[in-house]
Amino acid sequence: MSVILETHSLTKRFGNKTALFDVNIQLKNGRIIGLLGPNGSGKTTLLKLANGLLQPTEGKILINNESPGIESKKIVSYLPERTYLNNWMKVKDIISFFTDFYDNFDPQKAQDMLKRLDIDPQDKVATLSKGTKEKVQLILVMSRNADLYLLDEPIGGVDPAARDYILNTILNNYNEEATILISTHLIQDVERIFDDIIFLSKGNVVLSGSVDDIRAEKGCSIDNLFREVFKC
Repeated sequence: MSVILETHSLTKRFGNKTALFDVNIQLKNGRIIGLLGPNGSGKTTLLKLANGLLQPTEGKILINNESPGIESKKIVSYLPERTYLNNWMKVKDIISFFTDFYDNFDPQKAQDMLKRLDIDPQDKVATLSKGTKEKVQLILVMSRNADLYLLDEPIGGVDPAARDYILNTILNNYNEEATILISTHLIQDVERIFDDIIFLSKGNVVLSGSVDDIRAEKGCSIDNLFREVFKC
């Protein structure tokens, strides 16, 4: 099983604040990985570094053995934590834009997901609820046939009733040889889909490995273990 993303002594500082320190991880192809940790643990910083939006202070991060850049963006599909859609655009216009911009974007897949989520392509972004905007962004991300999906809180803004459907949308709309890295604090809702997990605390990796191995060793669910490690 080959490695799609790896870090070597990765450190990121913002002035006097250290967001990540000496992070060494490997993400293998065909795995769904949970990136878990409390607010301020460095999850979003790691995803931004992997997407080339930030540069390391020390160490390095590699996507397919190369530093993030133009080539990696062709195979990485990134869902940021915050909405970036332009309010004046219609949903159908965004689909057309992504179709033109990304060679690996599948507009039919996007249309199918819009229909299943009961989202009208004629609607303007300005008229959509926060949760619906996040669903549209997720549809855009999962409609790309990427090798690596970076999802920052993909179910954080949707109601509990929609979470299972969102997770099933993720599971049913990606290449099984691809890798998905999901940052979330809603572990109980997402735990069932993880193959591996990475616990971050104050910028450090405090635990990583196979979900099955960790459950067997610790004798509890990942959600319960998270609550014990972070006392939440």
